Amino acid sequence: MAENATAPMLTALPLADLHAELGAKCVPFAGWSMPVQYPQGVMAEHLWTRAHAGLFDVSHMGQLRLPKSALEGLEALIPADLLGLPEGRQRYGIFTNATGGALDDLMVAHRAGDIFVVVNAARHAHDLAHLRAHIAGVEAVSDRALLALQGPEAEAALAALVPGVAAMRFMDVAVLRWQGADLWISRSGYTGEDGFEISVPVAQAEGFARALLADARVAPIGLGARDSLRLEAGLPLYGQEMDETITPVEAGQGWSIGRARRADGARAGGFPGAAIILEQLAHGAPRRRVGLRPEGRAPMRAGVALFAEAEGGAQIGAITSGGFGPSLGGPMAIGLIDAATDTDSVIFGDLRGKRLALQQVSLPFVPPGYKR
Repeated sequence: MAENATAPMLTALPLADLHAELGAKCVPFAGWSMPVQYPQGVMAEHLWTRAHAGLFDVSHMGQLRLPKSALEGLEALIPADLLGLPEGRQRYGIFTNATGGALDDLMVAHRAGDIFVVVNAARHAHDLAHLRAHIAGVEAVSDRALLALQGPEAEAALAALVPGVAAMRFMDVAVLRWQGADLWISRSGYTGEDGFEISVPVAQAEGFARALLADARVAPIGLGARDSLRLEAGLPLYGQEMDETITPVEAGQGWSIGRARRADGARAGGFPGAAIILEQLAHGAPRRRVGLRPEGRAPMRAGVALFAEAEGGAQIGAITSGGFGPSLGGPMAIGLIDAATDTDSVIFGDLRGKRLALQQVSLPFVPPGYKR
């Protein structure tokens, strides 16, 4: 970039003043100024969430409303069983393209009056245009913040303010009241822990966040710990484990393709890239996602080339996400490698010209704590 070039303006979160008051360090992320950590630091925030309850501001995510009639149209874009999604429930899905790649991953909630969709911040504009090209009545929600409360004490902390959440199961959705405001709540999140995502009107967002933070069980948590938590949970991140060249099967998300949409299902195919994706489900994909534990203490980050041999040989893949796992006490990584690679073999990452060993392990690294 030229020295006199103007840096792009970042969008501030609705709770930016609260984050500043709490001592957040903010960084650019998907066009937003986002808190990456607070004074206690990423390691402590991560471990707090695993033991108690962490409050994340995820208002950068795209919130969309669609008419209830949109489920059939969504099924034409997503290989999930959406017509079979009961009211009051939420389902994970992936927008696919003609070659079977992932355009984005998202959550679809079937509510009493509409369909509520949450998409990734970096893909918000793309997804909105994509939906509007195929479905009428798509509305971007711009007057609500989105908070995530995650951890084993999340239910108790949130139920102290909104008692009705205690009856919710994993992936339930509900509209519940708090001080006159409608909260759009799902029992879900992206940390591997039990928890909730709460869409709250901007006017009430700071008051609601302060009410949660007044509970000794709740601490503010930034993007740094959010990433290490989701990585320990083996959860993919769009742009790393998934993109337009990586199919859901390769990304380890084949489970999200509903039985009704599979080759022998009641509504087989009918989504972009169906022939490729269904062929991979039946006979295997050329690449597979794998959990990796590097030997030693040095993390291996995204982009590290992977090899089957300590010396020589062709590259078999690359690390898509990597870092230090605070709950594990050591480094961890997710990679995308040739499917023909033996599942028990040691593989090697090229770190600054030196190949270091990694063990293939099952995902997730940390067992989930969801309330079923």
